[in-house]
Amino acid sequence: MEMIEASRDLRDTCAIVGIGNSRLGKVPGVSSLDLIVEAMRNALDDAGLKASDVDGILCRGPDDVYSHHQMVGERLGINAKFSTTVTNGGASQILSVALAVMAIRHGLATTVICGYGRDAWSRTHANEEARVRNETRPPSQLPREFGPEYGYYSAAATHAFGATRHMHLYGTTKDHFGQIAVAFREHALRNPQAQMKKPLTLEEYHAQRSIVRPFGLYDCSLRSDAAGAVIVTSRARAKDLRQPPVVIKGFGTHNNTRGWFADDNMVTTAAKQSGERAYAMAGVGPRDVDTAQIYDCFTYMVLTQLEDYGFCKKGEGGDFVASGALRMDGALPTNTSGGQLSEAHAEGMLQLVEGARQMRHTYAADRQVRDAEIALVSGHGGNQVCHSTLILGRA
Repeated sequence: MEMIEASRDLRDTCAIVGIGNSRLGKVPGVSSLDLIVEAMRNALDDAGLKASDVDGILCRGPDDVYSHHQMVGERLGINAKFSTTVTNGGASQILSVALAVMAIRHGLATTVICGYGRDAWSRTHANEEARVRNETRPPSQLPREFGPEYGYYSAAATHAFGATRHMHLYGTTKDHFGQIAVAFREHALRNPQAQMKKPLTLEEYHAQRSIVRPFGLYDCSLRSDAAGAVIVTSRARAKDLRQPPVVIKGFGTHNNTRGWFADDNMVTTAAKQSGERAYAMAGVGPRDVDTAQIYDCFTYMVLTQLEDYGFCKKGEGGDFVASGALRMDGALPTNTSGGQLSEAHAEGMLQLVEGARQMRHTYAADRQVRDAEIALVSGHGGNQVCHSTLILGRA
């Protein structure tokens, strides 16, 4: 109870005041560090701030880079009061925003820049061996036994176990997964920066080549060179800046560190507890959410998170997505920029960027969720067990 009350004291105290992204998709010859600095500079320009106005850096870099935040500070010319590199996989980006709020609230910093960049397309297309292996982690971090030699490799195989389990328990079908891929592609076609430019039909989805059963090509997120960044400061300071502030209403985290295969973690993910904490902090519930930006490493993860966040009951995710709920005119417009399946994969950072932009209401009508007041953003990763949730609102 004390923890919940403490988190409520952080509600609405800080805001996102700057938003930026790098070039997306295939950006050869540009490192992940170059991409994140590009996104951060765009965020600074968006906010009307200089690097000297920032005294906090929270970011995540490639898994094989040591003390990444130091490199970012050097490139931007920032001596930070508070900085660190966050390593919770795709849950890191929201966790960075949560840490920024806590740091600002407790006087460790006044203005914090958060971001993530990756050069996954360039890494996985450096040569033919890299293309076939399709790995972004260094070899030293990969399984050494009871994995590749049995044909078990990559996150696709790991998530495929969860998808298969869900299909067995609840009758979920490939059609249901296809509805997610098609909806997000529709959204990407409205986004001029999206990596995927071609329409996708359900028939084309079913005709895709197999990756690992039950996943085909369009069930899997993209390999992308991409980065995003946001700037967090206090509500009081936000009033004097260039852009309308996006209020940070709530956040929550939970990590099923017993493992992906323990308990029922493949089917009921850490999004459940993470979401419950974020809702409690924000003082809202699933029915109050107008748009969701869900971590879509695979189509299956969208479906099970929708259930875990309470947008439908467990086992009813298939019917929910088949109803058209995720489309722009649906009950819960989701991944409105195209998500990691069709915009670009920056491990949840672009979902955070899109959620904040939706709360500004600066998009044209075809990309703006009408009358949206509350956005939920999710992050998932860290060997499939870490999860973070962010709830944003209009000022």
